[in-house]
Amino acid sequence: MSSLSEQTQVKVGVDLGTAYIVLAVLDEQRQPLAGEYCFAEVVRDGLVVDFHGAIQRLAELKQNVEARLGFELTSAAVTYPPGVPLAEVRATRHVVEAVGLDCRQAIDEPTAANAVLQVENGAVVDVGGGTTGIAVIRTGEVIYTADEPTGGTHFSLVVAGALDMAFEEAEVYKRNSQNHNELFPLVRPVMEKIASIITRHIKGYDVETLYLVGGTACFTGIDQVLAEETGLKTVVPSHPLFVTPFGVAMHDV
Repeated sequence: MSSLSEQTQVKVGVDLGTAYIVLAVLDEQRQPLAGEYCFAEVVRDGLVVDFHGAIQRLAELKQNVEARLGFELTSAAVTYPPGVPLAEVRATRHVVEAVGLDCRQAIDEPTAANAVLQVENGAVVDVGGGTTGIAVIRTGEVIYTADEPTGGTHFSLVVAGALDMAFEEAEVYKRNSQNHNELFPLVRPVMEKIASIITRHIKGYDVETLYLVGGTACFTGIDQVLAEETGLKTVVPSHPLFVTPFGVAMHDV
């Protein structure tokens, strides 16, 4: 396998989420080149709780992407949820370094997402597995951030209870968009809870538009519910799971 120095200078981003670990690669022009993700319960409320598991899963993603690209990845930038202790930010860096990547920067998730979205005024809402992160942006700068429990994991818990499934089975069932119409009435209360979290945190700020990212933003109808509950225009970009990972990859410099 060729080294990076013999290949194009790619940029790599790692997003250690509550439900998914995502690895994204950009080319020299900052265009998407490769990406891969896996379900992994190694982070809880922004904290790495399974260090060994996180390293193992990320190493597998790295190996898979390297096999497709034909060369070794040598550096990366990594995300962290807003508001986590500095020690936990160091923990995410250690995970990246443990798989042989030089961790060049650690960037908070909203800032990473906005590197792709380029929002001038509004709020970026990262609906992940276990938490919802909110960033209010004014004139292109993040002026307020918050992160609270409630996300896709809570969807899965509701589905598991209602349909008498194991949590892992409910997680897979929930991810299949063909099941979303059936599940929508079950998980709508969780969506409404997310809307209430957003409303509370943006109170006092002049926010007109919400931009949803994160894996849970893929669930059909969540944008309509948030729009109804908050009274704000709600936008879901294409491939919301990869917005933050590609954004943090832009900081691999």
